[in-house]
Amino acid sequence: MEWKSHTVLPDEHNQRIDKLLVKLNSDVSRTQVQGWIKDDFVKVNDETVKSNYKCQTGDRITWQMPEVEPLDIQAENIPLEIMYEDKDVLVVNKPRGMVVHPSAGHSSGTLVNALLYHCHDLSGINGMERPGIVHRIDKDTSGLLMVAKNDRAHMGLARQLSDKTVKRKYEAVVHGVISHNSGTIDAPIGRDPKDRQKMAVVENGKEAVTHFQVLKRFQDFTHVECVLETGRTHQIRVHFQYINHPLAGDPKYGPKKTLSIGGQALHARVLGFEHPVSGKWMEFEAEPPEVFQKVLDDLNKTLDF
Repeated sequence: MEWKSHTVLPDEHNQRIDKLLVKLNSDVSRTQVQGWIKDDFVKVNDETVKSNYKCQTGDRITWQMPEVEPLDIQAENIPLEIMYEDKDVLVVNKPRGMVVHPSAGHSSGTLVNALLYHCHDLSGINGMERPGIVHRIDKDTSGLLMVAKNDRAHMGLARQLSDKTVKRKYEAVVHGVISHNSGTIDAPIGRDPKDRQKMAVVENGKEAVTHFQVLKRFQDFTHVECVLETGRTHQIRVHFQYINHPLAGDPKYGPKKTLSIGGQALHARVLGFEHPVSGKWMEFEAEPPEVFQKVLDDLNKTLDF
């Protein structure tokens, strides 16, 4: 592991060392950085410090990013709802509550564990921990995902995502009554500077565009269809929070007083793409799960008065 270094600038004077290192390292959390400091992977002027050390102008910070131990991923006999499969691609309807790929705290029970049991020929572009995974949806979001069974298919599907030609339609239930019938949320998304575990609309974020259409209005909620033009982490959840209509049941971006459904009311209903080998257009649709349907049924009852 190579040491990285940084000399504290005048505008960084008096900043906490852990906060500054988060800014200097993309895609790491403050908790991770504090772990580096605790394990002596960080030094200031060749001395170890604590996480609350206040940096001084001219301080020389050196640090290493410790190597992550590879996960031992086991194939697991977990039932999968396969919508389509051939020698190149697979389309699966992921259930609510299932994590897509293994990570710290989720080493088993994931979609990847199930896929490894179901088929042994998955693309390796994303490494041993995410074989076949071209795109993701959140743990408590249900719905359609495409999986690559070889590297050629993976590159073809990834290119379509980059070119914004993949058709992705979601259904969601959001707080509040949206007055207009349709709209577009065009707001860049990046790490929330106040909470590294969350995403937010930020000035220097990556382009993020969500189109939506109202399907039905209730007394305090709205049922919407969303079409993704881009695919940023938590995009729909962050965008609807941004317009003050957070998703119902969302524990991370919604209000404390929300529907008790154990996670956001969000379902990836439609997925369309060009087959990466044959070039044939393929489109799939999956009905929302029972818990989502029950939310709509209960909301419909509030209109019957």
